[in-house]
Amino acid sequence: MIDWILRFIKGILIGSGFIVPGVSGGALAAVFGVYERIINFLANITRNFKENILYLIPLGLGGIFGVFIFSFVISYLMGTFYDYIIWLFIGCIIGTIPTLWKHAGKQGRSSKHVLILIISFVLSFLFLLFGQTLFESSIPQNFATWLLGGAMIGLGLIVPGLSTSNLLIYMGMYKDMADGIKDLDFMVIIPLLVGAILTVLLLSKLMAHIFKIAYTGLFHFILGVVFASTVIIIPKDFNYLSTGTIYCALLCIAGIALGYWMCSLEKKHKKE
Repeated sequence: MIDWILRFIKGILIGSGFIVPGVSGGALAAVFGVYERIINFLANITRNFKENILYLIPLGLGGIFGVFIFSFVISYLMGTFYDYIIWLFIGCIIGTIPTLWKHAGKQGRSSKHVLILIISFVLSFLFLLFGQTLFESSIPQNFATWLLGGAMIGLGLIVPGLSTSNLLIYMGMYKDMADGIKDLDFMVIIPLLVGAILTVLLLSKLMAHIFKIAYTGLFHFILGVVFASTVIIIPKDFNYLSTGTIYCALLCIAGIALGYWMCSLEKKHKKE
């Protein structure tokens, strides 16, 4: 039961990664140690089907719950307590980095892999920093564009570190997406689901193959993206000389504790 609840909570946080700007659902799946299993299952659905389904059910339920819950609260929290909430997420990611670092090096680590990490960090940071100018134009919203939005959400799971929320914000679709999910608008929800599912099914085999032939390099690349996406979402306009800094620090510490605790429970209760 503890293991089931743990995976449900992870699913909630991973689901939030598809809603919260600057956070990647795929990166959160990686830092919580479930990314590989999800990708391998999607790439080989019939292999160990029952075992994988039972393992992934709480993750899926938590993910759906997280998307809906954060769609309801995102406008209020991000509008009123944006900086504090972002620092909570930053802390949560920081708390999981030691586990991700261990996963990245479990097949060995060399200077080449460290270089991959650095290059990944620099390129990801620059892309995220200047990316808004690439996606700032708004596009019409219809069934086809919501399919595109769903494809981006699918990419957010397949490509760790890719913040689909940022891309949707740049394209002027983010608020309407959150409102559509909150209001159960199936003209928004259905194409989002179709686009996401098709993208995941089409690209999961490719990612599984890359993991098979270049596990260590890919994971260090993921690390670079995670570091960059964490640094880039640090609130820059906040007055850090105010008393609010104390709340930011406390929430960050709480996030670190939460991330570390979840990873420690993963190691303790992980099924062989």
